[in-house]
Amino acid sequence: MASLVVMYGTPSDAAAFDRYYRETHIPIAKAIPGLRRYEISRGPVVTPAGPSKYHLVATLLFDDLAAIQAAFASAEGQKAAVDVQVFATGGAEMFIFDSEEV
Repeated sequence: MASLVVMYGTPSDAAAFDRYYRETHIPIAKAIPGLRRYEISRGPVVTPAGPSKYHLVATLLFDDLAAIQAAFASAEGQKAAVDVQVFATGGAEMFIFDSEEV
C-alpha cells in the first residue's frame, strides 16, 4: 500500500474548516480514482508533549505510488488539490510514501 498523508494546520475558523471539509472536500476527494481507503483524525491532534500545530490529519491509501501519481493526474485528483487552497487557511503539508507491514 501507499499513503498520502495531509496534515492541515490550525485554520483561522475551525468550525468553518470542519463544516467545509466534511460537506464539500470529503465528497470531492472520495471521487479520486484508485482511492482504497480514506481516514481522518478525530478530535485534537496532539504530540506526546501536548498540543500540535495541526488541526486535522487525513490519510488516503492507494495500491502503490504509481496509483497515487495517476490519481492526482486525473481530473478528480486535480479538483481535490485545487479545493485544498479554498479552505486550508492554516496551510497543508502533504507526504507520500510506500509502506510495508512488519
